[in-house]
Amino acid sequence: MCDSGDVGWLLTIGTLALGILATQAKPTALAVSHQARAVAPGEVVVVDVRAATPLQDLAAQWLGRKVTFYRLTPERWQGLAAIDLDAAPGLKTLDLRATTADGRALTRAYALTIARRVFATRRISVAAEFAAPPPEALARIEQERQRVEAIFASPSADRLWKDSFVVPVPGTATSSFGRRTILNGQPRGAHTGTDFQAASGTPVVAPNAGRVVLVADLYFAGRTIIIDHGLGLYSYLAHLSEFDVAEGTLVTRGQKIALSGATGRVTGPHLHWSMRVGPSRVDPLSLVDALERENGKGTREK
Repeated sequence: MCDSGDVGWLLTIGTLALGILATQAKPTALAVSHQARAVAPGEVVVVDVRAATPLQDLAAQWLGRKVTFYRLTPERWQGLAAIDLDAAPGLKTLDLRATTADGRALTRAYALTIARRVFATRRISVAAEFAAPPPEALARIEQERQRVEAIFASPSADRLWKDSFVVPVPGTATSSFGRRTILNGQPRGAHTGTDFQAASGTPVVAPNAGRVVLVADLYFAGRTIIIDHGLGLYSYLAHLSEFDVAEGTLVTRGQKIALSGATGRVTGPHLHWSMRVGPSRVDPLSLVDALERENGKGTREK
């Protein structure tokens, strides 16, 4: 038989035990936020995740594709959730999965609404011989396409870039990303990059650190450089007149890599800058803007 003191002692022990069990059972929260110029087709969303305990790894599924996160500190991670220019609008979910340093699994669903976006359309009429490449060029074009796609399919597993990206030339952007062209009445593919006004001979710099994985003269793009920034992030710089780097070179942000020009199938000198995040085609200025917001440096107008 227990006296009142024994009962009080047992209640105290029971309360402490329940508190310990509750603490152990309670999952560590993943606090999620994001920065973006817009949540719309062709944009990049910088996703910031903070945990109350160190994480061993973190990844997510977004629009049917994996988002790779990089560690800033053991408790803070970031990832780039890309929205391809053909993505459908509507409420979508970023499904996060993490493992803590002591082996616990954490999950979090983070909702983002992709806004509807309508890209501009232009109609152009040209002589028939300029509307399509000659038959003898088709094999070259296909070979070059396969070479570029193979590069995009084999990204570096390391994050080579850091901080914000810089625009490769000082010229004004033409806001041409995503623009649809109807050539001689026939729809053509969307423009997957942003063009910048740049006279021939204008220095072109690396948007951020990375490895040069292509230096070549391509049929449509002319003299072209592709930089692998790591984790599936690529810069594609086209219509150059001269190269200052070779394949395999590690470059730093702001390093001069080429001169702008008018090579390839173009009507005048300018710089074409396109960007891939995994398989997604995004406006490079959206990444510049999102990372500037994340780093507290303000925004860049499109």
